[in-house]
Amino acid sequence: MSHIVQSNSLVTLHYRITLPNGQPLISTFESTPATLQLGAGEMLPAMEKLLIGLGAGARHVFELEAEEAFGPHRSELVERVKRAHMPDEEIEPMSVMEFTAPDGSRYSGLVCEIDAESALIDFNHPLAGKAIRFEVEVIGVV
Repeated sequence: MSHIVQSNSLVTLHYRITLPNGQPLISTFESTPATLQLGAGEMLPAMEKLLIGLGAGARHVFELEAEEAFGPHRSELVERVKRAHMPDEEIEPMSVMEFTAPDGSRYSGLVCEIDAESALIDFNHPLAGKAIRFEVEVIGVV
């Protein structure tokens, strides 16, 4: 019986995400393949959808527009945060900072600019607004 990826499959695969110019962002091809449970939120739903119907051994390259990938860059997610509300560490422009929400969940923001009083922080996903290339090689499907 051939193993075809379904919406609830456990899939072992290599994947590579690059910018359209080929700049690599993440890749498992040089190391251990990833095992993902589809439908469990481990991968973007748009990327999971692309895997459905592929069989073991399949290799594909998908081009995703920003809207299909990590979504558009949303200006309302860029906020000015008072220094008093930020961790005490040295804060560098263009560095990523971790924040803890009141419910205990952690999230990151990119420090765009900083002065003595506050910092401008971008809470968009780093790939928001960017088209990406998603390359997969399906190794096994359960």
